[in-house]
Amino acid sequence: MMWRVCLLCLLPALAGAETLVPKRTIRAQSIITAEDLAIAARDTPGALTRPDEAIGLEARVTLYANRPLRPDDLGPASIIDRNAFVLLRYAKGSLQIAAEGRALSRGGIGDVIRVMNLASKTSVSGQIRPDGSVAVGPNPNLSP
Repeated sequence: MMWRVCLLCLLPALAGAETLVPKRTIRAQSIITAEDLAIAARDTPGALTRPDEAIGLEARVTLYANRPLRPDDLGPASIIDRNAFVLLRYAKGSLQIAAEGRALSRGGIGDVIRVMNLASKTSVSGQIRPDGSVAVGPNPNLSP
């Protein structure tokens, strides 16, 4: 009898749970808009629950209609595409060096990508800055 009472107490909480889902299939690298999203009346642990958590982000994978959206499915919109020319910035103390590079992958602000230095043909990793340059070296959080 006690189990029945506890189960009845939980039912209203489960009925009010919401999960964010796409209305249609969304291809990877598409920007999410409010028209792409719906709220399903179900509880999915780890899934997004509010549209503002997804609007303006880019789909990292193909998103299928009516399947829960998870935080790892979305990311910041890419500002650098693969094979794009980028400015590499290195700074240590008062020393600052800039060089041209070619992006070996795509990414958004804050992502770490591999870039080939065009002068030395060496591949390095760096963090994408808001101005579109890539910070490399010991201090990747350079101010623009």
